[in-house]
Amino acid sequence: MKQKKAFVFPLILIGSVLIGALIGVIFKEKATVLKPFGDVFLNLMYTLVVPLVFFTISSSIANMVNMKRLGKILKYLFFTFFVTSFIAAVLMLIVSLIVDPVGNANIALNVETQESVDIGSKIVAMLTVSDFSSLLSKANMLPLIIFSIVFGVSISLLGKDGEKIARGLETLSKVMMKFIGIIMYYAPIGLGAYFASLVGEFGPNLLGSYARSMLLYYGMCIVYFFVMYTIYAYLSHKKKGVKRFYRHAFAPALTSLATQSSLASLPSNLEAAKDMKIPKDVREICMPIGATMHMEGSSMAAILKIVFLFGIFGVPFTGIDTYFIALLIAVLSGVVMSGIPGGGLIGEMLIVSLYHFPASAFPIIATIAWLVDPPATCLNVTGDVTSSMLVTRMVDGKDWGEDS
Repeated sequence: MKQKKAFVFPLILIGSVLIGALIGVIFKEKATVLKPFGDVFLNLMYTLVVPLVFFTISSSIANMVNMKRLGKILKYLFFTFFVTSFIAAVLMLIVSLIVDPVGNANIALNVETQESVDIGSKIVAMLTVSDFSSLLSKANMLPLIIFSIVFGVSISLLGKDGEKIARGLETLSKVMMKFIGIIMYYAPIGLGAYFASLVGEFGPNLLGSYARSMLLYYGMCIVYFFVMYTIYAYLSHKKKGVKRFYRHAFAPALTSLATQSSLASLPSNLEAAKDMKIPKDVREICMPIGATMHMEGSSMAAILKIVFLFGIFGVPFTGIDTYFIALLIAVLSGVVMSGIPGGGLIGEMLIVSLYHFPASAFPIIATIAWLVDPPATCLNVTGDVTSSMLVTRMVDGKDWGEDS
């Protein structure tokens, strides 16, 4: 009975999304009148992000007696992020070599002048902010994460003097999780309204002249979700891992599809990770970091952009060096540059500059980025779940979650 109840809420969300999509198809642009109801849900999620990240990360680390465990979690975390992003990029590259994603597409190009980007300044902005108040913004998530980690370590190093603060942070972390539970009661209305608005406004023009590439990418995302994430879940805890994944992963996946935001999906993702019995310290470290710098969908999208540009400009996509650069850009886009403000632009500039494409390539990439965003975000968010499961397997062994 308990297992059946676990599927009820995801089914309600799926039903609300399907109803919303149907409303969008029937009423077309008139369905955008429902957008404010979706915006309310999105804004509620966004307002939770900053306190949620701070309290969950700092409390997990502050209450962690064993600093060696923290080191293990972070080590396996970044290892898993890089490996899964690389696998996603390789699979997309192989499929793109087999199935031409361009075909006979004929695209009118609008040449735009691009401002130069100081990568050094972007990296500084990725890691730090110049004022404490800037930490209180979802636009500066990596600096907030770094601050939360150092804050938690500092409390832990105080020993007994820091115990009261650590317990207070843990209580506040629990409060935030209860807050999430309350907001999720509104999720069916918010997600349904958001899908109705999206389909009503963009449905007719969603694919356009990019149809072939989008069908390939959307198809790959579906295959990757059900094949690779099943494999990762199985590797984490065999059949039990797969059952836990499919029992709880759909709520954050649907949230990510509607909101097209990893950050807005973070509260739902943390709730799902808790239900999957992923340890508190693992999920509250892996999930917030993953929301900013682990993007398997973005890695796949980077490969698509590169192959698409080669096809549009009639350049043969061949050679080991060409493939190597493509994979390098894809992994950087999925792990490193995803956390940099404007990192998407930097990744696109790398594609254009390293392959010597003209400036007219930028609007092409921008359009692709917009079209692939919903499924890419879904993979980005769901990948944080399976990565957290794999990290738990490497940190706690094969019997994790058995005693909870």
